[in-house]
Amino acid sequence: MIDFTTALPVFLGQPSCPRDQRAKGVQFLLTCNQCRESHKTQVWLCFLVLSFLSTSVCAAYVHSTPQVQKCLERLTPSIEKSDAMLYAPSANDVEEKCKIMSLRCYMLELMMVINEEEVMRDVNCIFDFNDTLGQTAKPVGCLPCEAYSLKNITVFLDRLNNLLEEMTTRLNTRKT
Repeated sequence: MIDFTTALPVFLGQPSCPRDQRAKGVQFLLTCNQCRESHKTQVWLCFLVLSFLSTSVCAAYVHSTPQVQKCLERLTPSIEKSDAMLYAPSANDVEEKCKIMSLRCYMLELMMVINEEEVMRDVNCIFDFNDTLGQTAKPVGCLPCEAYSLKNITVFLDRLNNLLEEMTTRLNTRKT
């Protein structure tokens, strides 16, 4: 039995253009103005949809920075005994367009410390927040984590808290 609600429609026919400007294969795209315009529209629609999606994703993790700050406060006693040296970009090192990438760097370093110190309680908030950051494309001109200096856990936590505070403050000023 065929389930017509999930079956994909199949259209049989030949693509055509006005005035018999029909061609085969790749030439079809080059010779048919109407078809070429259709592809431009599709590209712009995809771009528009992706723009809206990236904006909503950015808003989602910026809204959760206060929760991450509270979570980090609970975790600090468990991780501050670590002797790991961690990549910790300072606020002066990071351009505005690179803040999210910097935050992702901090989260990866923090998750490493959590695993090394075998912290088992109250860690889901960090891992969940990292998941919301996703694997978005790196903005042009942003440095990778490894380009920043290595710092001890105290400096690392201080710089991470400063970044989260800056993002929370920016969120609150946009609301008013």
